[in-house]
Amino acid sequence: MSGSYPTTPVFSSLNFQGQFFNLSSETISGRMQVRNIGGQRFGFSAAYPSMTRAEFAPVMGFLMAQRGMADTFTIVLPEVSNSSGSVVGTMVTNAIGAIGDTSIAVDGFTGALKAGDVIKFTGHDKIYMATADRSGTGSLSFQPALVSGVSNNTTISHNNIAFTVRLANDVQEYEISTGLHYKYEVDFIEAI
Repeated sequence: MSGSYPTTPVFSSLNFQGQFFNLSSETISGRMQVRNIGGQRFGFSAAYPSMTRAEFAPVMGFLMAQRGMADTFTIVLPEVSNSSGSVVGTMVTNAIGAIGDTSIAVDGFTGALKAGDVIKFTGHDKIYMATADRSGTGSLSFQPALVSGVSNNTTISHNNIAFTVRLANDVQEYEISTGLHYKYEVDFIEAI
């Protein structure tokens, strides 16, 4: 791991995606079979507004230090990394979660976590997403399935979630336009 992605300048847009891994086949008559082979990861593309060389230099310097896809780093995404709900207190598990579970009992908080909010279990690098609203004590539903077990009273983060990522490819290129303005877009994939 080689640090945290620069927080300035700020992205002008973000394209966020979740990818599941499935095998599918379709017959000539249109019948389709789909089998989930496990695994999921998040990915995102970010675009910057037009920048000066001084604004862009720290971003490109950090990216060059990653050596393409070789290294991983953390990034906190505007909007995505923070809950849209109103959780007050510390959300913790109220049960043991096994690999493959997609829900777990939670307590220790009031307010609500909203469907679509990202969460992170203490001790996990993987990010999960709530699939239904959860107000207070009860069962929290999420996807993907747990990739490793969770013990009772494990803290669940819901704000300032740092994604562990790598660059989605080994080539990074930028455009210099008239007036020496730099244009740049970058693609990330979750590193699990």
